[in-house]
Amino acid sequence: MIGENEKEAKPAMELRLEYSLIDESGQEEKREAQAQITGENLVLRPNFGEPLQLSWREILRISAADYRICFDLISKQKIFIFNLGYQYEDFLRSISKFRNEQLIKDLLMEEAAKKSGIEAEFVYSAKNGQVSNQGKAELRLYETALIAIPDQGDFIRIPYGNFSEVEEEDQQITIATEAEDKLIISRMGERLDPFKKILSEIINELALQAQSFFKELLPDSDALLIRKAAQLMKEGKAANLKALESLSPELYPALEKKMLAFGIKEEYDFLSSMADREKIALGFKRGLMGDLTGDYLWLLIPIYSADTGKPGNAIAMSATTAEGSGKSTYFFRIFPRIAYQKIRDVEELRQEADRLIKTINQAMMEINFRREPIYLSDEKLNEPDYLKYKVAVEKLPALKNLRSLFIGRVTHSSPEQWQKDVNDLLKFNIAETDDDKKWEKVETEAAVE
Repeated sequence: MIGENEKEAKPAMELRLEYSLIDESGQEEKREAQAQITGENLVLRPNFGEPLQLSWREILRISAADYRICFDLISKQKIFIFNLGYQYEDFLRSISKFRNEQLIKDLLMEEAAKKSGIEAEFVYSAKNGQVSNQGKAELRLYETALIAIPDQGDFIRIPYGNFSEVEEEDQQITIATEAEDKLIISRMGERLDPFKKILSEIINELALQAQSFFKELLPDSDALLIRKAAQLMKEGKAANLKALESLSPELYPALEKKMLAFGIKEEYDFLSSMADREKIALGFKRGLMGDLTGDYLWLLIPIYSADTGKPGNAIAMSATTAEGSGKSTYFFRIFPRIAYQKIRDVEELRQEADRLIKTINQAMMEINFRREPIYLSDEKLNEPDYLKYKVAVEKLPALKNLRSLFIGRVTHSSPEQWQKDVNDLLKFNIAETDDDKKWEKVETEAAVE
């Protein structure tokens, strides 16, 4: 049923078309309909039939070929749109535009734009050099990332912390990422210089914020060390103990003092006593970050040993702000549970822990350091309040992978209770053989009372 708000909303586009709705069983319903596009949804009004209203959140993927458009829906259904005539291109551009605007909000990136409305042409390629999208796009510079919104297809988001190199040549800007993706921007005309200026200012400001953090930690250190430390841990990147000590033996002890100020030193001491200390990684973020303000500190602590019968096979993630918010510890499985029991080579464990730490780091940057989309159950994701996170899970492979490795989270009630729950979780992770099983705290009668 169409709501009152939908009746009052002025459509951005109206046209006649035909569509086929195919359900999970393969049953097909074919209709001719009047289509209306608004900022909130697509409405299909068939002749003598029930209208179909699709919010942009419900559409996981849009593909187009031979003047036919396919929607893959969260419900596992498919909708094919055809017989659009000369309005095909306009329709495709319109639905891409509105869906991208919704996704930009829902994929955990609702933050202030420094600059928007920058028209350009682009080519985006993956690590293997294969072009995944190209054409015209609007560029936007947000606080934490560059976003390219194509005329057709999903938007591209590159966090500034993932930039590895920015080059300009022949009125063209090439941005390479640490994941070895590449975005080439061209045909900007008079918009090129303002774009370069603002992008450079943002990158420099973020670098200066990071440098100021380390200058406070090590006030007597020289500028070169401060710069190297800021580059190593730019924009929330976590660096391990070995890498930090290679810069300066004073750096990690200073960061440990920072943990004390943030109120997580006791937690760090307990977890690190079970951990491979050289592989412990620490990251921070200074300034505004989504809905978080101030300094944000986070730890990644790998727990395993040559004796795979001991509690472990996990990476603990703990994060908090200077104000002390976010007091929970999250755990992720390193190896499949059955495979872990057969491992005898500690170096194999260390290599996999390194890989997973990088995966967690990348995923956290992609979701702007939010944690809800990691631990919410599949059932919760289907609730209206959390549907935006469901889209994020489907659209971000790193987040989807992280959810599959998630063991459980331990909340902080008291130090004693927290330590007991951590031990219970790690024991559960070794005793359980099903990788899909998550740890849940068992409430005792005394706790319930």
